[in-house]
Amino acid sequence: MLSLLISTNQTMTAEQIVQKQLDTYNARDIKGFMSVMSSDVSLYNLGESKPISSGNEAVKAIYQNLFDKSPNLHSVLENRITMGNVIIDHEKITGRMGNDDALELSVIYEVKGQKIHKITVVRE
Repeated sequence: MLSLLISTNQTMTAEQIVQKQLDTYNARDIKGFMSVMSSDVSLYNLGESKPISSGNEAVKAIYQNLFDKSPNLHSVLENRITMGNVIIDHEKITGRMGNDDALELSVIYEVKGQKIHKITVVRE
């Protein structure tokens, strides 16, 4: 929750930006979640050249739907690797679309200019 306390006037590290994304995801706070996304953010599955979604409004629509339909949504960070502007999170997500089974993902976040520019999801 430390990342939520950082003033918007301060420069955040890539890790702090991704942590804010995780904190607001768990709070199902679409405004906070989108505040760390670039206007041209793209969402990919690993190994695919075509994005699942591209652009702030399209990505927002996906997550708004997820937040609306997942009242018990929660992601637990299992591990994080930070390499400059690239953050790789291993997450276990429960409550997704009403499903209590844990969904295990690795997510690669690329941060540019204080915003998440690209998200690549690695699924089992």
